[in-house]
Amino acid sequence: MDTITQIIVSAISSGTPLLLAVLGGILIERSGIMQLGAEGLMLMGAVTSCLVYIHTGSLVLAILCVLAVSGVLGLLHGFLCVTLHANQVVCGLAMTIFGAGLSAYLGKPVSGHPLVGAVPKLNMPWLEPVPVIGKIFAHMDLFTWLSFVLVLAMHLFIHRTSWGLHLRAVGGNPATADVMGIPVVAIRYGCIIIGSMLIGIGGADLLLVYTPTWNEGMTSGRGWIAVALIIFARWNPIRALVCAYFFGILDSLGFRVQLIGSHIPSYFLKMIPYVVTILVLMFLGWRNKNKPSGAPEALGVPYIREQRF
Repeated sequence: MDTITQIIVSAISSGTPLLLAVLGGILIERSGIMQLGAEGLMLMGAVTSCLVYIHTGSLVLAILCVLAVSGVLGLLHGFLCVTLHANQVVCGLAMTIFGAGLSAYLGKPVSGHPLVGAVPKLNMPWLEPVPVIGKIFAHMDLFTWLSFVLVLAMHLFIHRTSWGLHLRAVGGNPATADVMGIPVVAIRYGCIIIGSMLIGIGGADLLLVYTPTWNEGMTSGRGWIAVALIIFARWNPIRALVCAYFFGILDSLGFRVQLIGSHIPSYFLKMIPYVVTILVLMFLGWRNKNKPSGAPEALGVPYIREQRF
């Protein structure tokens, strides 16, 4: 396998947890609810998958528990933001702090425990002779293929179905959507719960595939990068895939530079993906300052029935 192919494979592996988190965030924010708790949800997804897999040895049970825990946290977030009309920024930050603290406490007994080979790879040797893409896609893991399917499914759902139209209406103008008979509260709750599950699965993928050992704070800010990439992708699932793998390439390049014996401190190399992401966001913000952002118009605004805006 040549160097370029290795970098691409590594970039896809690094970007997949981020892609799953971004897709979950897009679904939540399309409904008009701001999601700043991705970091905490990813950490809870990671530690839950680690604990369950170590004690049971079952990948299926580990994923089901991650879905359950993430779904409950999403339900709590929905109750605060949708039912109690709490400040969505504060709720998101509280979710991050809560997830970081609880995951650190729960993960202490299993810190440093290896989980190599927890997720099976879908080996397709018949793809290997295909030029360019053969060696890249012939031995990908289950979560990576799942992320591809989710990108396509979410794009079609948002832009090609009546439910997707309802979702965009709820995120754009919930009062008008409510008048038209669209269940605003139910859609927001559903999107928050399902989106939180996707973010939790992103954390599980990070631990079970990319870094198969639990360490406190192992997401290293990826949840915050996911929040930034939602804006970078302009709330579009297809663009989210490109953005996540762009981050993955930068992450892989920093690792490769360390392997070739560079004298640049590793701390600076690890900063590259985050610094470039911030610079790109600044550039896009400057370039598109007079253009619509693409964000749902009601994003971050609590909807109180019969209230005039």
